[in-house]
Amino acid sequence: MTITGECFCGEVKCRVEGSLSDARSCHCSRCRKVFSSQASAYALVDPKEFEWLSGEDLLTSYVDEQGFGFQFCSKCGSTLCGLFNGTVHGVTLGCINGDPKVKIARHIFVGSKASWEIIPEGVLQYQEGVPENE
Repeated sequence: MTITGECFCGEVKCRVEGSLSDARSCHCSRCRKVFSSQASAYALVDPKEFEWLSGEDLLTSYVDEQGFGFQFCSKCGSTLCGLFNGTVHGVTLGCINGDPKVKIARHIFVGSKASWEIIPEGVLQYQEGVPENE
């Protein structure tokens, strides 16, 4: 399966030759800021299946002390992917073109969601992260 994505201005483009996995929506205050939204929409990717097609020189990165971070288009500001220890870890679903054949299966850190957000009934929710036994 080929999945493509791009930033808002179209200068940065990527491709995944494979599938996405473990799609989730995080409602913590940090993800709300990174995604400029009520929550994130993010899925994991095998780094060996991911490549930048264009605009890699326009990427700006933010990485925290634990090695987690994100890459953004420096021209339009779109958040494109997540990093862990310098390697692409996942992609932001809002920048994916077409149907990536993945569904958000869980909502995490709903215990710190914005007070104005309403999460639909019946979706799998975790007050914090996913327990290690899952």
